[in-house]
Amino acid sequence: MSSSTVDAYVLSESSMFVSADRIILKTCGTTKLIAAICPLVKLTKQYTSLGEITELYYSRKEFLRPDLQDPVYSSFPIESKQLDTEFDGTAYTFGEGDRRWYMYAFTADGSRNAAASCCLEIMMEQLDPAVMAIFTRKVSESAKCATERSGIDKLVVNLNIDDFLFDPCGYSMNGLTPAGHYATIHITPESAFSYVSFETNVPLDQYPAIVKRVLAAFRPGKFICAVHADNKINVTNIYYRYFSFS
Repeated sequence: MSSSTVDAYVLSESSMFVSADRIILKTCGTTKLIAAICPLVKLTKQYTSLGEITELYYSRKEFLRPDLQDPVYSSFPIESKQLDTEFDGTAYTFGEGDRRWYMYAFTADGSRNAAASCCLEIMMEQLDPAVMAIFTRKVSESAKCATERSGIDKLVVNLNIDDFLFDPCGYSMNGLTPAGHYATIHITPESAFSYVSFETNVPLDQYPAIVKRVLAAFRPGKFICAVHADNKINVTNIYYRYFSFS
């Protein structure tokens, strides 16, 4: 699907968003995401007038089974060291235990985006079984049915949705607003390891209401909420003003 500024692709249980100066890849499982950087740069130089990477953000939560990952992705220090071979970035670790959130950030000297940018991510586990059942072929006959039954179509205002319901279970969705903002959801509904990820870059002042709608829709036992923003946006004021969970 496309808007006037963004092309969005559902890649099995992953997503890709392509705009004039940015590529966003959201993956799962044992995807070797760092290995995709150099081929993407090569293709970008081959088919566009763009040059070197000016900004790069690589982030993930703590793996449930790091032992199943490729050795390069078995721990964040190893991933950071691999990224350091190409970029002079900074690695960050937030939280503790299985709620750790990792980020590697690189900004080239002198790089300044013309427009302010921000991103909201919510990673949810221990989901309500009744909600997760919606994302199975036994309960929902189509992706559209699962989207409407779960309330996903009401999470972000004015969102055009491209959704997919897997067989026998699982769900992926990309959405674009008329203004070119995106949202994406990926769902693993199996009760033993249920997981839902939500991400969007709509304006920051919408985040508190979106967070409440997302948590009400999926009813997770635990979740991680991460907000990324450049230095043009005061995230701290928004956080203390709106984000209060009990």
